[in-house]
Amino acid sequence: MDTANFVQQRRALPGLQSLIGRLLDVMLVVLGALAASQVRFEDLAQSRLDTAFIAFAAAFTLVLFPAFGVYGSWRGRAMLRLAGQVSLAWLIVQGCGLVLMFSLHRSDFVSRLWFAYWTALTGSALIVSRLVVHTALAHIRHAGLNLRRVAVVGCGAHCHQVVRNIEDSPASGFRAVAAFDVRPAIGNGSLRVPVYSDMARFVAYVRSHDVQELWLALPLSEERTISRFVSEFRDDLVNVRFVPDMRSVALFDSGMIELIGMPAINLVASPVPAPALVKKEIFDRVFAACALLALAPLLMAIAIAVKLSSRGPVFFTQKRKGADGRIFRIYKFRSMRAHAVEAGVVKQATRGDPRITRVGAFIRRTSLDELPQFFNVLRGDMSVVGPRPHAIEHDELYQKVVNGYIHRYRIKPGITGWAQINGFRGETDRIEKMQGRVEHDLYYLRNWSFGLDMRIVAATIAKGLVHSNAY
Repeated sequence: MDTANFVQQRRALPGLQSLIGRLLDVMLVVLGALAASQVRFEDLAQSRLDTAFIAFAAAFTLVLFPAFGVYGSWRGRAMLRLAGQVSLAWLIVQGCGLVLMFSLHRSDFVSRLWFAYWTALTGSALIVSRLVVHTALAHIRHAGLNLRRVAVVGCGAHCHQVVRNIEDSPASGFRAVAAFDVRPAIGNGSLRVPVYSDMARFVAYVRSHDVQELWLALPLSEERTISRFVSEFRDDLVNVRFVPDMRSVALFDSGMIELIGMPAINLVASPVPAPALVKKEIFDRVFAACALLALAPLLMAIAIAVKLSSRGPVFFTQKRKGADGRIFRIYKFRSMRAHAVEAGVVKQATRGDPRITRVGAFIRRTSLDELPQFFNVLRGDMSVVGPRPHAIEHDELYQKVVNGYIHRYRIKPGITGWAQINGFRGETDRIEKMQGRVEHDLYYLRNWSFGLDMRIVAATIAKGLVHSNAY
C-alpha cells in the first residue's frame, strides 16, 4: 500500500506543477493586457480594453501552449530552446486571437498600439517567469538538491562520454553516481564515479543507493545486454532509458518516432520532426507576409531601378530544388544584362563580371536582389532560414563530389542560413568552399530549433546584408 501511494504521489506532482504553470500563464496574459492598456492610454477608465479579446487569448493559451510542449519537464532542457517554444506559442496565440476578432468583425475596436504593447509585454513576462524559475532550479541543483541519481550502462568511449555530459551539466538536475562498462578498457580511472564490470555488484549498488535513473548507453548490437537490464529492473521504481550509441550507423542525431503504432529510430531521415516543421511553416508564412508588407516601398524602388538600369524583365527566375528534391522557380531581382545562356551550363558571377549592371552590383552586394524570395516563402517553396538553394546543374555536380550534399534537401531551402552568417556565401569556385557550406548546413539540420532560427535571423540583420564574398 505504501508503495502504491508513493507511485501515485510521484505521478500527481507533475500534473500539479503543470496546472500551476497554466494558471500563472493565464494570469500573465491578463496582467499583460492591463499593463499594455496603462502604457497606451495612461488611464484605464478611458481605455478601449477589449475583454473578449483577452478572454480569447487566455483560452487559446490553455489550448495551444500544451501542444507546443511548453509544460513538459524542464529537466535537461536548454533554456534558449524553451524560450523559443514559448515565444512561438504566444505569437500563434495572438495570431489566432486576431483571426477570431476579425471573423467577428471586432478588429476595428482593437487599438493596434495596445495590441503591440500587450504582445511584447506578455511575451517578455512569459519568458522572464520561466527564466527566473529555471535560474532558481539551477542554483538549487548546484547546491545538491532536487537531483536525480543516474547510473549509466555503456561500452567504452560512449559510456564515458555520457557520464561526462552529465557531470558537465550540473544544472540539468541529473547526477551520475555509477557506471557499468560492458567492455571494460584502460581509462576507466578518468571517471569520477565508480565503474563496475560485475553486473551483480552494479545491480546491488543501484538498488541500495536510491538510484532513480538507469541509462543504457549501448549500441544496437548489445540487444541481449539491454534485455537483461530491462528485465532486471522491471519491478523496481527505476526509470530505464535507452541512450543509443548510433555513431557508426546514423547520419543525424537519432530520434525515436512512432510508425503505425510501433516505436522506431531514425537512422537516415529528416532530423527535424513533423510537428517542428509545422511550427516552422507557420512562422515562415507569417514572417514572409509581414516582411513583404513592410518592404513594399523598397521593393517598388528596386524594381524601378532595375527596369531603368538596362533592358529586360525586373525579375530573374531560375529552377531550383526544394524539400525532397522538388523543383520550383526562385525569384530574384535581375542584376545582369540580358545575355545568351548555354543550355545546361550555369556560370556563377565573379568579381568584376561585365554582365552585372551598376544597380545589379549594388543589390547583389547588399543581398537586396534576394528579397523577392519572400514570395517563394509565402508560396511554400522556401523557408526564411535553411540551406541556400543552388542551380540544378550545380546540385548534380556537387552531389557526386561533396559528402552529405544530398541531405540539404531534407528541409526547404532558405533565404538566409547558418552557412551564410558564418561566411560561406557567394561564389563557390573551389570544392573546399562548397564542403564548408554543406558542413554548416548539416550542422543546422542536426541542431535545428526555433531559437536557432531566431539567432540566424537576428545575425543576418545585425551583421547587415553586405558581404565581401557577394558580387
